[in-house]
Amino acid sequence: MKRPAAPRDKYFLRSLHQEIDLYDRKLADLQKFAVFESDADRQEAESKLITKRATLEKTARELSASGVEFNEAELPRSFREQADQVVPEHERAS
Repeated sequence: MKRPAAPRDKYFLRSLHQEIDLYDRKLADLQKFAVFESDADRQEAESKLITKRATLEKTARELSASGVEFNEAELPRSFREQADQVVPEHERAS
């Protein structure tokens, strides 16, 4: 018997955004504080986190592109930074 698909609504998107933010924090912690025996070990750990995060990001972007509503304040910090870079500064003031 097939399991029903998870609902892909605004609450699911919010949890995806929270998970992406968690992975952003894990990556920052890994880059600043984690100790590894070699650079290869560090790169392997970083690569795993980036791969998991990329999958979540792809799903979140697909959902938002398909029209699932979300609150701008609940976006992961990395998404907000990208949005700030896209909007020219003189337009943000208005």
